[in-house]
Amino acid sequence: MKANTKEIVAKNLLKIKAVFLSPTKPFRWSSGIISPIYCDNRLIISYPKTREIIEDAMVKTIKKYYKGVEAIVGTSTAGVPHAAIIATKMNLPMAYVRSKPKDHGTIKCIEGFLKPNQKVVVIEDLLSTANSAIQVVKILRESKIKVMGICSIFNYNMTSCKQNLAKAKIINHSLSDLDTLIKCAVKEKYINQKDVTKILKFRDNPLDSNWMK
Repeated sequence: MKANTKEIVAKNLLKIKAVFLSPTKPFRWSSGIISPIYCDNRLIISYPKTREIIEDAMVKTIKKYYKGVEAIVGTSTAGVPHAAIIATKMNLPMAYVRSKPKDHGTIKCIEGFLKPNQKVVVIEDLLSTANSAIQVVKILRESKIKVMGICSIFNYNMTSCKQNLAKAKIINHSLSDLDTLIKCAVKEKYINQKDVTKILKFRDNPLDSNWMK
């Protein structure tokens, strides 16, 4: 992804407050991790201009890195609206993957119709450890679907994410990332240099609460 596009996406996420940077009053993630950053990309769908920028950038990314893609697959639930819009823009079939099988009817994880050996790209809104996206890819692979890779909106750039994707042999291309967002946040005076130091400490070792000191 071009640096300019990364910055445009980062600035828009900050503008609509889809990303919060708060080193002095950190957030608690669902995993229990205490973090100076919280990302809620679900807000994107409520802002037409930002949404258009995001979806167009994702289409360009997919066309550049995943030539020959035959279907778009969203992660449940945050990736679903983006996958639907992207599939419409690219005139491609769309499906999505549940985090766990539904307990009634066909008891399946994949919603929509995908054929064995069909080439797909997975749409994810956010990558931290990437474990959720990796689980989606695993489900698709078990169904004999050919996953070309992931296209994500934002990446925390954590070492564990890179290691987990590499271990699972999954390619990912993100529109923007934490490093780019930090630079934009400093320029826009959302945070100062002391805050940057704390955020980078968290990024490099999120399980160590010493980043707050």
